[in-house]
Parts: sequence; structure tokens; C-alpha cells
Amino acid sequence: MHAVSVPEIASPSSVTVSQRLAAYAASFDLAQVPADVQAAARACILDAIGIAFASGGFEFARRCAAGIGALAEPGDHVVIGRRERWGARDAALLNGILVHGLDYDDTHPASVVHASASALPAVLAAARRHRASGARALAAYVLAVEADARLGQHAGGWWQKVGFHPTGVIGVFGATLAAAYLQGADVHAHAHALGLALSTASGSMEFLDDGSWNKRFHPGWAAASGLTAASLAVHGFESPARAFEGRFGLYNAFLGAHAPDSALAPRLLDGLGETWELRTVALKPYPVCHFNHACGDAALALRAEHGFQPDEVVRVTARIHRNQMPVVCEPAAAKRRPRGEYDAKFSLPYFVAACLVRGRFTLEELEPASLADPAILALAERVQCEHDDESAFPRYFSGCVEIELRDGRRLQRRERVNRGADARPLSRAEIERKYFDNATRAISRAHAERVLAAVEGLAHAPDLDELCAALAAP
Repeated sequence: MHAVSVPEIASPSSVTVSQRLAAYAASFDLAQVPADVQAAARACILDAIGIAFASGGFEFARRCAAGIGALAEPGDHVVIGRRERWGARDAALLNGILVHGLDYDDTHPASVVHASASALPAVLAAARRHRASGARALAAYVLAVEADARLGQHAGGWWQKVGFHPTGVIGVFGATLAAAYLQGADVHAHAHALGLALSTASGSMEFLDDGSWNKRFHPGWAAASGLTAASLAVHGFESPARAFEGRFGLYNAFLGAHAPDSALAPRLLDGLGETWELRTVALKPYPVCHFNHACGDAALALRAEHGFQPDEVVRVTARIHRNQMPVVCEPAAAKRRPRGEYDAKFSLPYFVAACLVRGRFTLEELEPASLADPAILALAERVQCEHDDESAFPRYFSGCVEIELRDGRRLQRRERVNRGADARPLSRAEIERKYFDNATRAISRAHAERVLAAVEGLAHAPDLDELCAALAAP
């Protein structure tokens, strides 16, 4: 559709961040995206879909589906792994929860934003609603991730330290751009949509204190809010021009004294269209907070190399950057004995202990029997966390593990680059293995192959009908 004419934005003397993003989005096309970036986008989409299928078998997904379903009206939008079809916003809300619900989805390290969890649900809904081609849908997804990455990293790592979940706060802006783009919005509507998205940006880190589920809700809410903001703007609803750098814009309102100097705002979008942040998005090898991963790899490598038993371990020291520690190390007593599976995802002591006891960390290590395993809990009590002076954070989520054994040996291993990051990417075989492991918890291998083929063929698909049909439960 063509955008409704929107009044001119009363802009300040310099071009705002919203206006620059809007101008870029309004003229964006998949032909501008290098082939390797398109391949990275398809890999992220496939990974997200596999996780959403797997999520459907967990209690949080059943409760979310029941709660949203009690409000939802029937529609023609698919919910991944389910038979019912809902309206666009309700489907996007649940799809976002499913993609992010296992904390197994991709992360842009410099911003710590799980962009796919909000971008993909928004794209599925908007592309289906506006009959967009697969190429335009893929372009919208790339646009969302590139915007989120830059907006998120401009905070300089302060989001979580002041209590905000970056994915919830930032994801709405990428989702909004994607939705506006798929509606055929002009540059002014794109800019107004971003201003409206500012009023919906949200995401508290309070879940860290009790292992509750609200973090799972954030990207779905961002996707649904993005669809709303875009539609309002396309139909003429006005919003602030300085959504990001303004006196009460995103950074000042959320970060306060830690907000970046507004004079730096023009540099926020440097390299847009030339430096592709999708190349740095990290796919997760473990279903836990990305901050934990390098220590898990180090622990597993030491276990394999030296062949010690868990009861031989006197003490484990896990080192990560001090800015990561409040998320996965504090409070220490609670992290050593997680209160539930979601709590365990954000516990470095539990994660390292489980790796050393089981020789792996999969979704099974988050099941109730594992959370109550006396061997894992006993070893978790002997894990202490410290700051790592040699960490490459925030560029990479480094980790170092030192193990003291009863016979006096001290074993140490450092992983400077977390597996899955751009300097140490998962292979295509590893990406597909993870996808099939997740997807086939809910669907057959043949069905999962059909989804994979639809994702790989997106750039040449006339619409999203084939993909959406494959995403539904059989």
C-alpha cells in the first residue's frame, strides 16, 4: 500500500537520528545488501524459528498462549508451531515470546540486543498483512537488525547496569522500521513511527532478583508495539522528532547521568549501509545468557583434556568482565542455587558446575531433575566469580576458568572470543544441527526440512505464504 500523506516534521536545525534512519529505510532495498549479509540474515531467521518450535513444549509457552488467546481475535497470522491463527499483533506478541523464551536466540554483542526476537515476528506479521515479497521481507529484517544494533550500542553498555533489558528497550525501534517499511511508508511516516515507538520502549531487569518470566515478554511486546507505531504513523499520527537525542528522548530518559553526549548522536549511524552489523551477530551454542558461554567452553575443554571427576574439584574460579557480573553472578547465594530454569539461565556458577558434572549443557540441564541434581548443586557452591582484567567485553563475551583440584593441580583456560561470535562463528553444519535439534522437538524432520527450504528461498519468494504455511503446526 502507499503511505497516507503525513505533515512535514518540524525538525531542528540539524537532521535528527530519526530522520536519518527514516531516509535510509524509505529507500532501502535488498539489492543493497551483500550476499554474505543476506546469508547471515537467513541463518539468524532459521535459528530463531527453530527455537520458537522448541519453546512450544514448555510451560511458559502454554501459559502465554492461553493468556494471549483469551484476548486474541481470529485472523490469518501464523503462530510458530501452533494451529490457531490470530490477528497480526497477537501473533507477533506470542512469536516474540517463543523466539526469546529459551534464551537461546542470537545476540548482537556490542548492544547486547537479541534483535531477531522482535524483528522476525514483526516482519512475519507486516509482510503477511501487506502481501510483501520474500525479498522485501528479508530486507525489512536486515533493516531492523542494523538499526537495533546501532541504537543499542550507542548506550555504551549502560542499559543493564541501570536496570533495563536492551532487547525490550531497543527492539521496538527495529520492529517499527521494519513494519513501516513493509507498509510502504514514506520518509516522514518512518520518522514519526520511530517517535511513537519511543513511548512504548520498555523492559525491566527485575526478573534477575527472582527468576520470573517478564524478560520473555519483552521482544514480543516490542514487535506488537512496532506494528502499532508504524500503522499510526502511516495514517498521519504525529510524534516527537528527537526521539533519541532529545531532552526526554531515549538515552536521556532511560540512562540519565549515563546518557551519551547528545553531540555524539550524529555519529550513531556512521557506517549505515557500509558496515553491516549483521556480520557480528552471534548465534548461541548454549540455551543460557550469552555472558556465560565462554566459561562453559573453557570448563568443558579442561574437563575433556584432564579427565578429572567433579568430586576432585576443590574450587572453581570463573572470570568475566565486572560489567557482566550483576547479571549472572549476583547475588552469589541465589546464583549457586537457582530457583527455577529461568533463574538457572542467568547463573554462571550453576552453568559452569553443570558443564563440569554432565560434560555438556543442553535444554535437559534446565529440567527440574537437573536443577535438583545434588552433584551439580554441590559443585556450584564451590564456584566463585571474579572480574577478568583481560576480558574483551563488550566486543566479545570473554571467559576464563581456573580449577583447583584435590591433588594440588591448578588448571586454567581462557576463551577470549565466545563461540558463535563473528571471530569464531558456528559452522553451517552447527547452525543446521542446532536448528533441527530444536525444531524436531515439535515437528517431523521432513516438516523441518520444508521450513529450512522456505527460509533459504526467501529472496525469490513472491510472498510469505509458503513460509507461513510451513511454520504452522501440522
